[in-house]
Amino acid sequence: MGIPLPLLNDAADAQGHLQPPRRRATRQIDVGGVQVGGNAPISVQSMTTTPTHDVNATLQQIAALNAAGVDIVRVAVPRQQDADALATLAAKSTVPVVADIHFQWKYALAAIDAGVAKVRVNPGNIHKAGDHSKIKVIGDAAKERGIPIRIGVNGGSLDKELLARHGGVTPQALVESALSEAALLEEVDFGDIAISVKHSDPWVMIQTYRLLADACDYPLHLGVTEAGPAKTGSVKSAVGIGALLAAGIGDTIRVSLSADPVEEVKAGILMLEALHLRERGLDVVSCPSCARAEVDVYTLAEEVQNALEGIDVPLRVAVMGCVVNGPGEAREADLGVAAGKGKGQIIRKGEVLYTVAEADIVEALVHFAQEMADEIRAERGGGSPTVVA
Repeated sequence: MGIPLPLLNDAADAQGHLQPPRRRATRQIDVGGVQVGGNAPISVQSMTTTPTHDVNATLQQIAALNAAGVDIVRVAVPRQQDADALATLAAKSTVPVVADIHFQWKYALAAIDAGVAKVRVNPGNIHKAGDHSKIKVIGDAAKERGIPIRIGVNGGSLDKELLARHGGVTPQALVESALSEAALLEEVDFGDIAISVKHSDPWVMIQTYRLLADACDYPLHLGVTEAGPAKTGSVKSAVGIGALLAAGIGDTIRVSLSADPVEEVKAGILMLEALHLRERGLDVVSCPSCARAEVDVYTLAEEVQNALEGIDVPLRVAVMGCVVNGPGEAREADLGVAAGKGKGQIIRKGEVLYTVAEADIVEALVHFAQEMADEIRAERGGGSPTVVA
């Protein structure tokens, strides 16, 4: 099964740039006011790492995720005391809360009663000895309260019968598990469903989601499960999630990392920005450096990135270190520096403003970046001045 070319829109913007990938058509669900699927923007999710029953700690982490730009947050419900905390969390959270349910179907009912924004169930462990009746009970309860359900299939927790029949964790087995669960919910006239079919191998994950996308019109939650620490997990997630998004597949995403969940949110937002699926904020581009560079590009780019961290409007800043590509790349950016031999040209919108000493480059870029960010805010109708460190 080959990978198709991205579904590119034919239309271009006023500057002649290609538009983002054309999205796969799906039904739409409402997750606590965040629309998922259809023509809704692709949302970014993460999951808390605090004990869910520690309400204060969990709310604090949700607030941090909200500040980072998360759209939806999932909380684990492995114990009764976690289920008991859901009503308070759902009421006080600054973003929609999803209850993550495994094994205990009654916790799903408790989550629905608590008024969470969505319930996630895993078909690999929510059933007992082939008894599929409980998922229908959950579907009935969710339908009555208007709460959607995500069917979350994982490669590590597939039903044993499916594993035996398919000879292991294959894309076909993962998709069958998901669609079988969806069929059970549809039997009770419940259709507010999202599906994920995650795997720790990005290649298997890509093939599985492509197969699923061809088989249904449910909105899809993308992710490479158990991707690993931030360094390697970000790469795996970018490959798996990015390949599918570029082909128009995917409606909400979670980057699963063994790291602070705030890093998951940052990585997810960067993926969407890279594919023009979300408005860009700060975008620092820098050359990879080579023997032509006459300044320490690595250190300079890192200092600029850190110094401009507070900018939250679309602004492309180029940090270039040689005379070959430097001036051209800096002119293409909103703001840039073409550096060399202990100095650098500060270039704004293609115009050379000043030549400054290498030691003053970061300070100069911060000054002009903040000025430009405030101008963008003013054009948009106000807002507080940008403050950068």
